[in-house]
Amino acid sequence: MKTIKCLAILFIAVCTTYAQENLHYTINLNDQTDDTFKVLLSVNSLSQEDSIYQFASTAPGTYQIEDIGRFVKNFEVFDKNGKQLSTLKKSVNQYRISEPSKVSTISYEVSDTWDTPVKVNPVYKMAGSSLETDHALINAHCMIGFPITRQAEAVSMELIYPENWVVGTALNKNDNGYFVANSFDHLIDSPILLGNLTQESVIIGNTKIEVYTYSKTGLIKSEMLLNDLKDLLIAAEKFLKGYPVDRYTFLFHFEDETVGAWEHSYSSEYVYQESEYTEAFSNSIVSVVAHEFFHIVTPLNIHSEIIEQFNFTNPTPSVHLWLYEGVTEWASGIMQLRGNILTLEELLAEYRQKLIYNDYFDPNYSLQDLALTSFTPKGAQQYSNIYMKGAIIAALLDIRLLELSKGKQGLRELILQLSAKYGKDKAFSEENFFEEIVQMTHPEIKEFIDKYIVEADPLPIQEYFDKIGITYVKNKKVKKESGKEETIKHYFEVNNDATKKQKKLRELWQSNN
Repeated sequence: MKTIKCLAILFIAVCTTYAQENLHYTINLNDQTDDTFKVLLSVNSLSQEDSIYQFASTAPGTYQIEDIGRFVKNFEVFDKNGKQLSTLKKSVNQYRISEPSKVSTISYEVSDTWDTPVKVNPVYKMAGSSLETDHALINAHCMIGFPITRQAEAVSMELIYPENWVVGTALNKNDNGYFVANSFDHLIDSPILLGNLTQESVIIGNTKIEVYTYSKTGLIKSEMLLNDLKDLLIAAEKFLKGYPVDRYTFLFHFEDETVGAWEHSYSSEYVYQESEYTEAFSNSIVSVVAHEFFHIVTPLNIHSEIIEQFNFTNPTPSVHLWLYEGVTEWASGIMQLRGNILTLEELLAEYRQKLIYNDYFDPNYSLQDLALTSFTPKGAQQYSNIYMKGAIIAALLDIRLLELSKGKQGLRELILQLSAKYGKDKAFSEENFFEEIVQMTHPEIKEFIDKYIVEADPLPIQEYFDKIGITYVKNKKVKKESGKEETIKHYFEVNNDATKKQKKLRELWQSNN
C-alpha cells in the first residue's frame, strides 16, 4: 500500500504535465508484486457528477458477466498535494469518491485474471489479463476503470515495462510516446500483447497486416503464421472489395491451454496451447481467424447504438447478435469457398457439422431469444448455437436473396451496402433494423426474418439448397458394404443432374462477381 501511495505522489506532476488527454493512465508492468497490475490514473479535473468510478461488468463480444471489480484492491484517491481523499466501495464494480472536484490521481491494484481463481463467472482467458516475467496480456477493461460520465472522453495510457519487450497492439501513440484512444470503448477494443514476441507484417491491398506472437518455448513464430494466413487474407480482401481498415493487428498467445479467440475492430487475439505446428494445427487457426477477421465489418462498420457506446455498468444485449456472430460465421466459410481455400464439398461438410451440433440445442430457441438472454444462465447454455444455427440461417438468407434478385444481390452485397451506408461512426437503429433490411432487399425477406430469426420455425434447408442444385436429406439411409443399413444425419450432395437454372444460381452463389 505504501508503494502505491508513493507512486501516486511521484506521478502527479509527471502525468499531469505530459498528458494531453484529461484522463491519463499509467500501468507499471515492472512491479509484479502479488501478480497484480499497478494502475495510476491522473486527471486534470473531475466534476461532481464523477463521484462514481466504474469498472466493467462485461465487455463487448464476450456475452458473459465479468465483474472486474472483483479483482481490484487498494483503491485510493489523492488530491494535487498528495492528500488521500475518502472513498466507499458502492458495489462490486463501483467506488464512490467523496470529493471528485479535488481529485488529481487515482491508484489501485488489479489481480491477473488468468491466475486469480473466482467461484463464479470466470473471465475468458482471451478476454482477460496475464502478467508474467516474460510477457503480459492486457485487455484494458480488466484494469482500466473510468469516472462515470467520461466513457466517451479521449484517454492516453503509458506502459512501464522491460526495455527488451516487444509491444503488439492496434493502438497508436501520441508525440509523448503514450498510447491514445478516442474513448474508453476504443481502448477496450484494443488489446495489447507485449513481451518476448516475434513480429511480422505484410501489405495486402491498402492495408498493413501485423502479426505478433508469444510462444512459451519459441516453437511458433509470427512468420509461420503469416505465411499460412496470406491466402485467407487475400480471399477476404476480394470478398470485401477492399478492407475497411488501413491497419490490422493479430495477437497470438501460445502457452498451456487452448481457449479461443476474441474479435476487435482493428485487431484480434488468440489463446492456444503451444504444440508442434502441424498442417492440421495451422488449418484450425486459419479457420478461427477467418471468423474473427470478418468482425472488421460486423460490428465495426455495421452496428446498432447499443454497440456504439457499450454499457459497461449493466450488461445490455442487442437483438442483432444474429448479424454480429451468425453472419460473421457464415462469411468465414463462404469467403474461403469463393477464395478457393475450401472446396464446395468441404464447405458442405462444415454445414453438416453445424447442423449436427444444432441438434443438441433447444429447437424452439430463436436467434432473437438467444440474443436477448445471452447474459442469463439459460441463454448461456444456448449461446454457442449462434455459430451453428446462426451461420446456417445466414446461408439460407444468402440463397434467398440471390434467388429473389436473380443473382444480383446476395447477403455479401447487402453487407457491403450496409457498410457503405453506416461505417464505423454511424449506428443503425436497434429497433428498426429489420424493417430497413426489408426496404433494401425484397418484401419476402420480412417473412424470412420473422420465421427464422425472430421466431424458431423449422429451417427450409432442403427447399433452399435445392434452389442451387444441392441435395439435402435430414436423415439419409444408406447401405454399407456389409449390407447393413445406416443413417447419415444432415446429408449434403451436389446434384450433377441439376437444371440450368439451379446450376446458374449455384455458380453465382460461389462467385464474388
